[in-house]
Amino acid sequence: MAKGGIISAVQENSLAQELELVPGDKIVAVNGQELTDIIDLSFALADEEIEMLVEHADGEQEIIGFEKDVDEELGAEFESAVFGKIRQCANNCYFCFVDQVASDMRSSLYIKDDDYRLSFLYGNFITMTNLNAQDLERIKRLHLSPLYVSVHTTNPGLRAQMLRQQRAGLIMEQLHALNEAQVQYHTQIVLCPGLNDGAELEKTIADIINLRPHALSLGIVPVGLTKFRENCYPLQTFDKKGAEEVIAQVRKWQEKMRRETGSAFVYLSDEFYILAEEELPSAQEYDGFPQLDNGIGLVRNFIEQWQQTEAKTHGYDEPLALDIVCGKSVGQTIKKLVQEIEIKNLDVNVLSIENDFFGHEVTVTGLLTGQDIIKNLQKSKQNRSRHGIIIPSSALRQGEDIFLDDYSLDDIKKAFPDETVKVADDGSDLKKLLTDWYNIECKRTKAIYTWQSNAGYTK
Repeated sequence: MAKGGIISAVQENSLAQELELVPGDKIVAVNGQELTDIIDLSFALADEEIEMLVEHADGEQEIIGFEKDVDEELGAEFESAVFGKIRQCANNCYFCFVDQVASDMRSSLYIKDDDYRLSFLYGNFITMTNLNAQDLERIKRLHLSPLYVSVHTTNPGLRAQMLRQQRAGLIMEQLHALNEAQVQYHTQIVLCPGLNDGAELEKTIADIINLRPHALSLGIVPVGLTKFRENCYPLQTFDKKGAEEVIAQVRKWQEKMRRETGSAFVYLSDEFYILAEEELPSAQEYDGFPQLDNGIGLVRNFIEQWQQTEAKTHGYDEPLALDIVCGKSVGQTIKKLVQEIEIKNLDVNVLSIENDFFGHEVTVTGLLTGQDIIKNLQKSKQNRSRHGIIIPSSALRQGEDIFLDDYSLDDIKKAFPDETVKVADDGSDLKKLLTDWYNIECKRTKAIYTWQSNAGYTK
């Protein structure tokens, strides 16, 4: 079967519609160049004269020739940004989350991707242990920047041990190769007590800082453990004292970097501050939130979105009782925000859910399952009359209404047919829903890939 990108949607009045492309069509090659991903497509379609090899759903192929302006968009969306197989992880990390997933979940949860293309396109973190010379040459030639790199430690022996992969010890050589290619990158550490913390963390931070300006940031997140760890390396999570020590250690580096450069460069995930029961850094201290998708600054960003949103405060003519679903780690924050608003006839219950599915040490909202949500919503309803439910979009698969355990948003609605279920993407959405429930319908973010001539891919 020919490689290429399968079209999922065609925009109205677009070039793709003019060319009579339809969903299901596969763009195989452009001007003789075979396409392996949307990166190839982006560069190939930068020409003004195009010969496009298209394979239709019935297997028939045709070449479509056309001319286009340099900045003219194709107007096609694609099923995936990678045309073919995703590069698989070659490691067996001590802390791999995939190894801690229940055995009867959907197959996509067991895919260990470690693909530099997804790093560039999605912001996925890669270890670079499966990169070869051709990959590095392509990264350099196309200037695929920034990338997102999981470093964990710059000690070669320790990294090889933690990733259970001998090539993992080449990390500093690989990062220097990116520097030489003028490629920028964000880095991260999954911090494991007794392994890469303490003096090892000190060395890693210093080494990554010395790779500036190509190294853009360093994010540090605590190891996450579920109850499904079987035959895995024995790891421990951070307690309050341990989190306090990490915060104090990293704060010294942050203060040093601020004095020297004006930004912290090193950032801790929210879990450390929540575990230590310390105040979250201000929004300014996150320097634009360079690692927001890595869970670093999510809570502070949520608070900022809430506070910057003007919402109606006229109240409701009749009583309105709502449940807000969230994980344990953010529950107290949301409760405080809700207490700030006084809306007539509005009764809000923040339902901070204990994660029975993965284990109580897992407290983030993004790892809540549909079955845990339904169970807790049923208990909540026993104590009060309820009219509506607010589900966080972070608990749903991006672009779909599916939870990690394959329960769907429809399953929530079927379980509570007399209630209205709505989804909030962020703090702004939540505030709008609470203050104007009957008139607000938040839109779900959908992950689609569109080629644009002036910006390559967009997500």
